[in-house]
Amino acid sequence: MLLEYFQMIDRIVSADISAGTVVARSTVPEKSPVFEGHFPGMPLVPGVLLIETMAQASGMLLLAVNDCTAMPFLMMVDSAKLRGFVAPNAVLDIEARLEHEGSGFAVTKAKIASGGKPIASAQLKFRTMSFDDNELAPIVKRRAEEVGLFAAIAGQVAERS
Repeated sequence: MLLEYFQMIDRIVSADISAGTVVARSTVPEKSPVFEGHFPGMPLVPGVLLIETMAQASGMLLLAVNDCTAMPFLMMVDSAKLRGFVAPNAVLDIEARLEHEGSGFAVTKAKIASGGKPIASAQLKFRTMSFDDNELAPIVKRRAEEVGLFAAIAGQVAERS
């Protein structure tokens, strides 16, 4: 996790496109400029970054479902619940499940746990827009490759064969 660069997902653990699910994992860094102000002497991951973490896991799911042809943009956060604090070095398990996808919109439900304890959950709504020929597509695809999205999808296909 690189908090200051908004790279919240370290790796995709599994992806099941037919079931519409992605499981990701992240480890909160021991030190980050984010902690200098949130909170001095008691570093905690800001709640908004936990929501961003769920949105990024959901985004990876939507990239996979759309075969990397459309970029998901977060539009709305519903029913967000922050249930626990997240300190440096915490290992986060993130799950995202597709609820609806079509007509350029998508809805997911996501949750974060750490050590088996619930940390956060939310329903997230996205606008999906075709990459066409803009500069964003290769950057997003490269990030998906770095976190292992394509390997997780390939592993899922291999398991079914």
